Amino acid sequence: MPVAVRTEPPIGTVVPEEVAQRVTQSFRGGPTTTPAAGPRPSPVPTPLPMAAGHRLLIYKQDPSVAELGIRTVFVQSTILNGPADTRIRTELPGVTPVGRNIDGDFIFPPNSPQFDCAHTFAVVRETLSMYERHNGGRPLPFAWNSGSNTDPITVFPRAGIDANAFYSRTAKALKFFSFTPPGASRPVMTNNSFDVVTHEMAHAILDGIKPGWIGTVDNPPQTGGLHEAFGDLTAIFMTLSQADQAEAFVAATKADLHATSFLPAMGEEFGAAFGLPFGLRNADNDLRLSDVGNEVHDISQVFTGGVYDILADVFAFELSRQRQVKSPTQILMEVASSLCKLLFDAIVASPRTGATYADVVGQLVRKSAERDDPPIYRTCILNRFAVREVVEPPVSLDELMSGNMDMANPHYTGGGDAKRIPEVRPADEKSASLRAVQDRSGCCGTMQMPEFRVVPADRLATRGPLTDEDILAAELAELRESFGKLDQNR
Repeated sequence: MPVAVRTEPPIGTVVPEEVAQRVTQSFRGGPTTTPAAGPRPSPVPTPLPMAAGHRLLIYKQDPSVAELGIRTVFVQSTILNGPADTRIRTELPGVTPVGRNIDGDFIFPPNSPQFDCAHTFAVVRETLSMYERHNGGRPLPFAWNSGSNTDPITVFPRAGIDANAFYSRTAKALKFFSFTPPGASRPVMTNNSFDVVTHEMAHAILDGIKPGWIGTVDNPPQTGGLHEAFGDLTAIFMTLSQADQAEAFVAATKADLHATSFLPAMGEEFGAAFGLPFGLRNADNDLRLSDVGNEVHDISQVFTGGVYDILADVFAFELSRQRQVKSPTQILMEVASSLCKLLFDAIVASPRTGATYADVVGQLVRKSAERDDPPIYRTCILNRFAVREVVEPPVSLDELMSGNMDMANPHYTGGGDAKRIPEVRPADEKSASLRAVQDRSGCCGTMQMPEFRVVPADRLATRGPLTDEDILAAELAELRESFGKLDQNR
């Protein structure tokens, strides 16, 4: 079958330069014609100064999702020419620093180098801001940050030619590449994909929260799976944090999270270039641990699918009890934000290295109880991961598997004790996903980086920047030992 790639931006995404300029002019406020003369009203003093912020044009989803296209976002922080701020800087030789217009905004012709810089910066910034809100408004450190190191992460929107995108702790960078599939007339720009950018930024955020998780050495495959799953789930939570995307999803699916849509599909344009109908991955899957081995990309989809099912279950419950007072879009956005916060808190409370799915699921249950969620939340968490063979089922799954869960009952447990927090155990402690070495052959560029494949987990967990010596430490130690024997024989 022919490879589906973007030629020109599809209808709904085209924003020609003259339109972009007209949009910018319309933002300046005020009527376009001279108003009739009349009494001049006395201005009412503003009690607080206006919040600093800037407008930027971005792809609101993958470029192939025509119904969302390119829209304007408002980022409420101080952005310098670059674009850059205290946490993020943008680098594109010959282009950056990109300057703000007279209104202080970053509005550029779509698909221009300047647009790519502004778009990528905005999505990275919004992703970081989402998790900082879940962190109580406190800044989240990158893995190299400390009291004496406040270095930002550098974003390279056009890093070169490759079917790749990755995060590197050594380079303190996010790099996005482009590639032209066979027979295509235009390249696929990975930086233009909302999903790809949020996924890679999620690796950087999680590496700052749990720096010992990203390495292959001393970590089971499930730990790597958590990293990949966190990237995909971040793309979903970011999508549902934005009202226009959430509204478009609800309208397209009639509020059915299991209907075919752009939400569970990751990187549609990137995936289409390789003949994949649902993007690089599909979060709405039915994979169990027995369906996968030790390949981290496959394992990650088990966890991602479990959380996606929980999102659908909790949304169904909240929709049943709040539909008379809130719109489906508002309910979905609130449920997604709540679940994202719950996952964030569970990860923070999980082990510093070697974390397993059962570790995180156990923390999901405990954190849900601590914040006094209805018992049905914990029932959904345990049931969905029990079905996927991640944890032992606390009760019979007959009602779940027969479709007889009482989704309108906040105290529903399926026969368990609503007041007791069950102990969470792995369903199969001999699973290859827990005992084998990590196979990262199908993972994204981040998980393929040498620094994350050879540096021990304990070294990664100590935080701080990585150097080439860290990456070559094992080989250098062997050389020193070998050369030391030469010295002894002289």
